[in-house]
Amino acid sequence: MKTTTARPRKNHPTSRKADMDPHFAAIVRAFARHRRVTYGGQGFGSRALKCDGKIFAMLSSKGRFVVKLPGHRVAELIRMGKGEYFDTGRNRVMKEWLAVAQDPASWLALARDAHRFAAARRD
Repeated sequence: MKTTTARPRKNHPTSRKADMDPHFAAIVRAFARHRRVTYGGQGFGSRALKCDGKIFAMLSSKGRFVVKLPGHRVAELIRMGKGEYFDTGRNRVMKEWLAVAQDPASWLALARDAHRFAAARRD
């Protein structure tokens, strides 16, 4: 399986800097050298970082930063006021997905946690 780096793909809508949130662009750059991490794609994953094809961090269609973490960690972060459960828009709450409150300073640390979680999972 060919793996690309986490750089935005040419001619992809999110590859234009004007279209990408600058805080999220910094996250994409932080993972650019990870060989198992890719960025972009079609549909739901078009603005997502993936580890071995599994999304671990993304911008939602509403522009919110979202990460996949263990359910207990998501619950803890919600109790701390750091975000809320991610809702796909179809009234389906995702218990392992955190939609982060407006605090871009925390995004990189959360993305790194999410990457470790994704890298450890091989299902």
